Amino acid sequence: MLTRSAQAAKRSVFVVDDEPEIGNLLLDAMNQFGMVGKVFATASEMLSALSNETPDACIVDLGLPDMEGMTLINEIRRQSSVPIIVLSARGHSSDRVMGLELGADDYVVKPFDPREVVARIRSILRRASDQPPPMQKVEEARFQGWTYQPSSHCLTSPEGEETFLSTGEATLLEALLRAPKRVLTRDYLLEHGGRDESLDRSIDVRISRIRKKLNRKNEPACIRTIYGSGYMFTSDVKWG
Repeated sequence: MLTRSAQAAKRSVFVVDDEPEIGNLLLDAMNQFGMVGKVFATASEMLSALSNETPDACIVDLGLPDMEGMTLINEIRRQSSVPIIVLSARGHSSDRVMGLELGADDYVVKPFDPREVVARIRSILRRASDQPPPMQKVEEARFQGWTYQPSSHCLTSPEGEETFLSTGEATLLEALLRAPKRVLTRDYLLEHGGRDESLDRSIDVRISRIRKKLNRKNEPACIRTIYGSGYMFTSDVKWG
C-alpha cells in the first residue's frame, strides 16, 4: 500500500473524451506508471473541475459534444499553463500544426497505444521539472511594458491582461529573453525545449504563437526572423 507521501507525489491527469472506453484505457495505463486520472465526457465538466483543482496535465479530445476542442484549449490556457496533449482522429501534418497553434504541448493521433500517451505525458512533465525551481522572490522579465514570469509561464501585457504559455512556448520565449539582440539558431532553440520529433515545423509554429501574443498595433515586432540563421529578440530586457 502506498504511503501518504507517495500518494501525494502521484501525478494527476485530467482526460476529456466523449468515448468512455478511451478514457478508461488511459486511466489503466496511467495507473501502471503511478499516475492518477479523472475522466470527463464534456468540456464543461472538465472546466468545472479545473476551477477547483489544477492537475499536472490535461488530455483533450478535439471532437467533444458541447464545445470545440479549440475553444476548450483556449479556455484552459486563459487559466493555466498546465501541459495539454491533444487527441484527434486527424493525423495530417497540417492538423498537427493546428494542434500546436492552439497552444497544445503535444498531439496524438487516434487510434493510439495508451502507453505511448503516458510516455508523452511523462516526457512533458520531466521537461517541466528540469527547469530550475523558482526563487523566493519571483523572477520576471520586463520589456516594452510587458512582464513575463518563467515560474508560472504568465505573460502580462502593458494593459495588465494575462495569458499563459504552453511549456514549449515558455521555453522558447525565455531563451530569447535571456539573450536579447542576439541571433539564436533554430538548432539552439530546438535543443532548449522546443523539439518536437514528430514535427520539424514546431519551432516556427510556436514562435508564430508567441508573436501573436506579443503583437500590438503600430509597434514593431519583438521577435525578428533572421533568414538562414534563426530568431532574435529585438528589445532590451530587464530581469529582476
